[in-house]
Amino acid sequence: MNKTELIAAAAESAGLTKKDTERVLNAAIDAITAALVRGEKVQLSGFGTFETKDREARIGRNPHTREAIDIPATRVPTFKASKALKDNIAK
Repeated sequence: MNKTELIAAAAESAGLTKKDTERVLNAAIDAITAALVRGEKVQLSGFGTFETKDREARIGRNPHTREAIDIPATRVPTFKASKALKDNIAK
């Protein structure tokens, strides 16, 4: 399912127009992104938790030349599914 299909499904389920649903979805994505940029955790009950984790700098290898490459430290987004979501998927 892509974003367009998600908007169509949510609009049908909620009885809203696709345009209104798209605005709501985009606003939710923007709010989640802004919270993660600030280093905050976003918990959606029954769905899961979005947060960021710091990755330390490390040395990697170019698979073609086997040359060592310095990979800088970075902050990455992560998602952990809730128990309820995992249970629904396992059915």
